[in-house]
Amino acid sequence: MRYLISLACLSFGLSAAQADFVQKTVNYTDGTIDYSGVLIYNDELKADAPGIFMVPNWMGVTEGSIEKAKMIAADKYVIFVADMYGVNIRPKNSAEAGDAAGFVRADRSLMRARAALGLETFLAQEAPLNKERVAAIGFCFGGGTVLELGRTGAELDAIVSFHGDLMSPTLAEDAGQTQAQVLVLHGAADPFVPQSDVQAFIDAMLATDVDWELVQYSGTVHSFTDPTANMEGKAQYNAISAGRAFERMEALLDELWD
Repeated sequence: MRYLISLACLSFGLSAAQADFVQKTVNYTDGTIDYSGVLIYNDELKADAPGIFMVPNWMGVTEGSIEKAKMIAADKYVIFVADMYGVNIRPKNSAEAGDAAGFVRADRSLMRARAALGLETFLAQEAPLNKERVAAIGFCFGGGTVLELGRTGAELDAIVSFHGDLMSPTLAEDAGQTQAQVLVLHGAADPFVPQSDVQAFIDAMLATDVDWELVQYSGTVHSFTDPTANMEGKAQYNAISAGRAFERMEALLDELWD
């Protein structure tokens, strides 16, 4: 599956189809569970490139998430696609994905620990990576995960959530621990992350000194960057909103790193 539909209009440079990528499976462990992420970068990338720690949607590490990472990486970034479930959990459908994501969501300490381990693993890799220039991005479940990682005080330049979960059991308590600039890209008609959650997030962030921004896209529901999403009115791809969202992410990273 190739994400040439709307991403071709973005300023990411070469498409995944045109570029040659280093794609390396990275196995790591927390001492109890084994994980397997994927390191991706253009093979012509020079040293000291910015890094992006990416948490995919609830399906986890899939060919689709790897292709999306390649499109984002282009000839600019080193990307690590993190495994939040462990090598023995690879959802085959939405029911299995819901169970896997639900287990992690139910324990925010576990979620934070797994995300932090993935980031630590990324920063330990041999790659043309500038470890002082690192952002975290996530999609749906992954968006909520990177926001949660930010609340640990992780040393990141930016956190970008695409149609991610905005609620957390300790949101009001630790939102202010976030050190990164935060960009939330949200479908204004998302039934899974309703406006009540959006307002609660805004209220919590207003009480902090965090540099944050929330952008809402009209007529847009959940999973709007996923070309395979086809639950009409609930979780559905929106090429226009996806294009705008990726452009907004790119603008933030250019502002930070150029």
